[in-house]
Amino acid sequence: MSAIAVPLPRRLAVALALTACLAAPAALAQQKIQQQMSAEQFKSAGLNKLDDQELANLNAWLNRTLDTETSKAVVKAQEETAHERRGFFDKSPSREPVVARMTGRFEGFSRGQTYVLDNGQEWRQDDSADLPGVKLDSPQVRIAPSVIGNAWYLSVQGYNTRAKVVRVK
Repeated sequence: MSAIAVPLPRRLAVALALTACLAAPAALAQQKIQQQMSAEQFKSAGLNKLDDQELANLNAWLNRTLDTETSKAVVKAQEETAHERRGFFDKSPSREPVVARMTGRFEGFSRGQTYVLDNGQEWRQDDSADLPGVKLDSPQVRIAPSVIGNAWYLSVQGYNTRAKVVRVK
């Protein structure tokens, strides 16, 4: 069974937006501060009082800082994306368990049932596990990957039975 794929245009748009965001700081880093500011801004900041060497040192520091912060932002964005894509087999290498609350009432497991979590994720049961007689309001759940393979299992806090699930949203 395959996960629902994100349409190519949306993925392409996200990739282009990320590229543009990363390219903009790089383009600014190529310019000296005196090229990025108007003459009035440059003077009002007192930068006109710097000699050529001081101005070169300031530009070098700004470029290093911009490079460092851009690199940090890229790493953070990649980590957040991997974290958000957990459970989609072809989308994320992250195998961290998902711990959240189920929205609404839980009345046991049932093949084909979709479980909506308070973090916005939706998971559909893909096996015949059952948990009869259980009636809980917004229980805490844990969805963990199997040790081997690409399966994910949902368990409800306080119960040992778990159901095989597939992320659908």
